[in-house]
Amino acid sequence: MKEYILKPIMTPATLNLTSTLDKPAVVRTVPPRQPLPTATIDPTKPMIKLGLDVHLEFSMVVVQKDHASPQSPRKFTREQLVAYVSQQVAAGYQVFCVQESCGFGFTLHRELVAAGAQSFLITPVALNGPRKTDKLDARALCQRLSRWLDGDKDELSPIRIPSLAEQHKRDGTRRRKFLGRLIRMLANRGHGQVSEYAHVKLPSRWWGARNWKKLTALDAWVLEQLTQLRELILQLEAQQEQLEAQLIARVQHQERPKALGEITLVTLDGEVCNWERFHNRKQIGSYTGCCPGDKAEP
Repeated sequence: MKEYILKPIMTPATLNLTSTLDKPAVVRTVPPRQPLPTATIDPTKPMIKLGLDVHLEFSMVVVQKDHASPQSPRKFTREQLVAYVSQQVAAGYQVFCVQESCGFGFTLHRELVAAGAQSFLITPVALNGPRKTDKLDARALCQRLSRWLDGDKDELSPIRIPSLAEQHKRDGTRRRKFLGRLIRMLANRGHGQVSEYAHVKLPSRWWGARNWKKLTALDAWVLEQLTQLRELILQLEAQQEQLEAQLIARVQHQERPKALGEITLVTLDGEVCNWERFHNRKQIGSYTGCCPGDKAEP
């Protein structure tokens, strides 16, 4: 058997051991990080903290002045709440508001900011466990806001508020999905009526020009119902095609990653709003929910 002897140093004699200058590093400019909303506190002014449990018709509000005990919850309409904030700001108070992000958009938030308050939104959380009432949630939000302003940054995690232009940009792709759901709903209605009254199966995309010619043998009443549904579907498809053309034109001259279509890219652009918010791919994965995590056992 052949034996090999390993020597401590087996550097070839032809190897150049002299140090060489490294290649010049490529300097890449990184956009400034966009900070999340933070409170600006003036120690010379008294504070008013508002915990808002927002509804469409009213808001349940708990008021706390400085470090006093929170007051009893009160109902405010949107106009009354904005007027109250303006009145307190005119009286020399710093007004801080917090509410959960919900399906009512950011109209109230922008009005409170215009009235002089510092308004913050957080993602919906379980504030009181299984006990959930408007008054309890408003009080819990007010108390969390107070501790957050005192320096406990784990109490609240304010979210970034998109601009009105970013909201309009995001609405295009969401409306496209909404139109698609309406088309599927009307199409399924046609399938259901034909199966109920004629006991036959309609072809896929039965409202298309080629398949529609094959349905003339159906009962006159059923065919009339399908005709009304078909008119609605064709109108919605025309709106959807027009909207898709507008969305594609938005990213037509934009560089696209491989295997990513125009609609997918414009959807990502609309939902993210501003890619400069992120500085690495981990942050993007965390924002979109594409990163793994620990799941508690049931």
